[in-house]
Amino acid sequence: MLKGIGASEGYGIGRVMLVVEQSLEYTPKEITDVDAELERYRSAVDTFCDNTMAQADALKESAGAKEAEIMMGHIAIIRDPFMGGEIENIIKAHQCAEAAVEQVCKMFIDMFSATGDDLTMQRATDVKDIRDGLLAILLGVSEVKISDAPAGTVIVVKELTPSMTAGIKKENIVGIITETGSQTSHSAILARALEIPAVLSVPGAVSQLSSGEQVIVDGSEGDVVTAPSEDEITEYTAKRESFLRERRELENYRGKATADADGTEYELFCNIGTPKDATKAMDADGEGVGLFRTEFLFMDRNSLPTEDEQFEAYKQASLIMKGKPVIIRTLDIGGDKEIPYLGLAKEENPFMGFRAIRYCLKNRDMFKSQIKAILRASAFGDIRIMFPLITAVEELREGKALVEEAKADLKASGIAYDENIKVGVMTETAASGVIADLLAEEADFFSIGTNDLTGYTMAADRGNSDVGYLYSPLQPSVLRMIRRIIKCARAKGIDVGMCGEAAANPMMIPLLISFGLTEFSVSAPSVLKVRKNIAKWTKAEADAVAEKVMAMATEAEITAYLKSVI
Repeated sequence: MLKGIGASEGYGIGRVMLVVEQSLEYTPKEITDVDAELERYRSAVDTFCDNTMAQADALKESAGAKEAEIMMGHIAIIRDPFMGGEIENIIKAHQCAEAAVEQVCKMFIDMFSATGDDLTMQRATDVKDIRDGLLAILLGVSEVKISDAPAGTVIVVKELTPSMTAGIKKENIVGIITETGSQTSHSAILARALEIPAVLSVPGAVSQLSSGEQVIVDGSEGDVVTAPSEDEITEYTAKRESFLRERRELENYRGKATADADGTEYELFCNIGTPKDATKAMDADGEGVGLFRTEFLFMDRNSLPTEDEQFEAYKQASLIMKGKPVIIRTLDIGGDKEIPYLGLAKEENPFMGFRAIRYCLKNRDMFKSQIKAILRASAFGDIRIMFPLITAVEELREGKALVEEAKADLKASGIAYDENIKVGVMTETAASGVIADLLAEEADFFSIGTNDLTGYTMAADRGNSDVGYLYSPLQPSVLRMIRRIIKCARAKGIDVGMCGEAAANPMMIPLLISFGLTEFSVSAPSVLKVRKNIAKWTKAEADAVAEKVMAMATEAEITAYLKSVI
């Protein structure tokens, strides 16, 4: 058996099709005819965009319009004046088009990869896909095609790019196995949209599996069963039938209130990164937006977004949500995000350095512009402000003071805004957990960011495989931190939500119900499943589980116990 990350739930039984990518190696050379090289590059871009448009059309048919936007995003990126201008400048310096494409794409790949944020890091994969597509055209190399795969195929590839995924005929593909990728990568998103079981990040999958070999793909547990026995095939066939039946039953939860078995109601929100994502939240039956990551508005450009540009984005998201709550996180950026026009200095340890609220409070004009944009948008719906990476009460006070300054400016100009807008804190550091009682005195709400809270509490980088065993929200220290934050919020009568990945984890749900969480914010595809899982538990049952869990000393014990009760 091989082990990886279960990125798209379900069970597939089929035969392996190894997808080996063609070599894109080339020898950089100096060119003399700049105009001809520019024309060669521009022609390659036109061809790339035509090909990508065709892929988007195919994906729209197989997965849906929202998923096709991923491919359309590739066109937007390569047509971006900044990226195109940088590539052309290198060509004008007498370097060949291949080298120019490689250099500029590498800059963007490094920028996105350095963030540590899964949603941002997946943009690096998009740029790699664009780079490889352009290089293939420039070099005359045929791109990998999997559209001719026969029925019952399990695709095995080192990295499944969105462009490859676009060629999948979902009626023929029963499983996907890759050596790279995460649950939030675009390939995982597309696999889920296509409802194809997928296991990603399987070490050495391409070398360990052979074309034609029969395998079982367990996208729920992240397992790949090789050379399955008849008993295993019978077992997983039954699991697949049960899984498909449960998936159909999820639709019964659409349009229902999010409530536990006692009838206690909770808020079930979605995390978004762009205004367009608000449409996905509505389509998924989300009850609001628990986290709007605003840094995407600052990326893929060569200057700060204006107050008006930000206002329009926040307003659009609010209007799409039709009066439902929209929590907007102020800019969470710093030394780990290499946005050239911000002029950020390199840091030895950027995740503990000059970032998020620290950076914003030292760049008050930029910060105030964002706050004013959010305030202006609050006239069009239930918008709330959330400050990231708070570690001291002074940071919250200073941020709130700037909100009051921005209100005064808008009032003097006769511009409408919500005078009672709520201002909250993203509790994602050990410090914020320790002083949660003090922060609750001055914040209107809390939202627990479990991804960073886990990393900071455990002193473990989730991107470092050597310490990956420590990176779990089920670690006793992390659970105690979460329980304390919720307890402090409830003691002061303020709402407390969770916007990290743990909010959708079935093993966490009884604990969060017992601790007193009031709001869950998850990815759009997880909404109905989380609603169903919350409905399973009474408060008494959840309390009994939590009492046992909080008496356990290790993550392994906790995980084993929760798996047994879930």
